[in-house]
Amino acid sequence: MRQKLLIFGLTILFIGVIIAISIQSVESQNDMVERGKYLVDAVAACGYCHTPRAGAEYNMDMYLAGHPATESSPRYNFNMMRQSIFLLTSPKLSAFSGPFGTSFASNLTPDKETGLGEWTEKMFIDAIRTGHHQGTKDNRKIFPPMQTLTTKHYAQMSDTDLKAIWAYLKSIKPVKNEVSPILNRFGRPF
Repeated sequence: MRQKLLIFGLTILFIGVIIAISIQSVESQNDMVERGKYLVDAVAACGYCHTPRAGAEYNMDMYLAGHPATESSPRYNFNMMRQSIFLLTSPKLSAFSGPFGTSFASNLTPDKETGLGEWTEKMFIDAIRTGHHQGTKDNRKIFPPMQTLTTKHYAQMSDTDLKAIWAYLKSIKPVKNEVSPILNRFGRPF
């Protein structure tokens, strides 16, 4: 009888520990997502470029979905250098054209076809650290203006902060938006 009570007591203790760990894990994940939201919206200010404008306000239906596929983009003319113009932006402030070509703010939502849905956390962190698409040096470099932000600023963030950003990005609403490919200075895809 004593042995049965001991086994019963240990079983209850074991179940209690498992429940406590599960609850702590859920709270930790929620904390990480909240931290990621703070970093995305306030510190890294991802929405400034990755959320197109609707007039002066952000178009929250396109929150972090990148440059709208249906919108035109600015076209840089090298004569603009004489006027000290080195970068043009689209009216939505989500496409950028300069001597390097034209780049478009990417879709950061977890949409599997047009966003980061097929990416892994490692790909995301490596992209921020290396400045290469999907974090692989075999892939193209991330284009300006994101290239400078990535290599000089975001790459200095801690792994914990980048993991929090990733957790938040995976938690937001997926938006289907096929962003245009990057264009070279002649207006053709790279």
